[in-house]
Amino acid sequence: MARLAVAASSTHTVHAAARRKSAAWSAAKDAVGEHLRPWLLRAGLFLAFVMAGIHFRPWGLSEGYSAASGAALALIVVAFELELERVSLRRLIGGSVGALVGLLGALLMSMVLAHTSMALVPRSFTSIAALIVMTYLGLVIGAAKGDLLNLDAFGGVFAGEPGGAAQAKVLDTSVIIDGRIADISTALFLEGALLVPQFVLRELQMVADSADPLKRQRGRRGLEILQRMQKNDALRVEIVEDDFPQIPDVDMKLIELAKRYSARILTNDYNLNKVATLQGLEVLNINQLANALKPVVLPGEPLHVFILREGKEYGQGVAYLDDGTMVVVDGGRRLINRAVDIVVTSVHQTTAGKMIFGKLDERSAPAAGPAPAAATAAGAEPPATGRSSQAGAESRPQEGVPNENAPRPVFPESARTQQP
Repeated sequence: MARLAVAASSTHTVHAAARRKSAAWSAAKDAVGEHLRPWLLRAGLFLAFVMAGIHFRPWGLSEGYSAASGAALALIVVAFELELERVSLRRLIGGSVGALVGLLGALLMSMVLAHTSMALVPRSFTSIAALIVMTYLGLVIGAAKGDLLNLDAFGGVFAGEPGGAAQAKVLDTSVIIDGRIADISTALFLEGALLVPQFVLRELQMVADSADPLKRQRGRRGLEILQRMQKNDALRVEIVEDDFPQIPDVDMKLIELAKRYSARILTNDYNLNKVATLQGLEVLNINQLANALKPVVLPGEPLHVFILREGKEYGQGVAYLDDGTMVVVDGGRRLINRAVDIVVTSVHQTTAGKMIFGKLDERSAPAAGPAPAAATAAGAEPPATGRSSQAGAESRPQEGVPNENAPRPVFPESARTQQP
């Protein structure tokens, strides 16, 4: 029986390995076929142009020159197709409409010239020149102005295009490195495509290749965050190839890209937030969202905090809530490294975030009276009463034993220009 069980287990393992190998081979074959299929079509187009040139021999050329002219025309068509793949849908629509308008204008001009007394050769040359020039101008101007199209007006027909049914968001380097965007997106609080420009990827790569260990760690973390978001099927992360070589600053490139796609900008950068807002763009700031989600604390409410260090003013102690909010405790200097109950006296909103001021709760404050003069002069500790000694022993953490009641402080990140 044992031998039969071992044989069955080994057979199951072999079959499982064979299934995994077959699945991997099928996936690899599909990937290769997906990449080769367009190039097979282009090769067929190239061969068709060459054969057509050899058969028709345009302009009375020899067989070799005719084949070369057909091959050159095929290469021009393939290059034009590869360039069109990088163009956004807005530009395609604008260029097509512009080229159509140019063709109609050239047709009208040819009809007008047909009713004139101009000679045939000059008239034909003028008609062909007008056709080429007006079509070219319509294509270029229409593609340039196509970024102004509002695809939402088509009723969601072009929902697959960034900015179609739901407004797209352009991700900044700071918000990718921060990492919270991945959790927010996974929770489905963001709709539409998340656009990652190619120049932002280059900046992330430069940070990841930095000689500074801290910068290198931040850059690698940003790349890992992007990879994690791409693997999430519920998100639509798109790498945008649009670039602006004439603009050296990355922030200004982000603003121009957001204008081109009518998108919002996701950032933690304070300066980029202000500049984009001044130019009429919508900005989503993760820090503002975090501040809005912090629990509301009102004066008079009790809090249980762990005092970490002394404050700027005399007798003050400083503690932090779990979300990183600073709490200034009046009279808490003598209770550093202790968990105490306080009562909130006021809440202030500053440029660095929310700050809470409080005082010790008198009902649960530990007794800390002055020591007797005789005991102080003798250099000995004053005798403690049973209740005060027991209270002090319970509130004072023992050496080598972690205090389980003390909350872990969370410090807000610094060394990065952020909007609170």
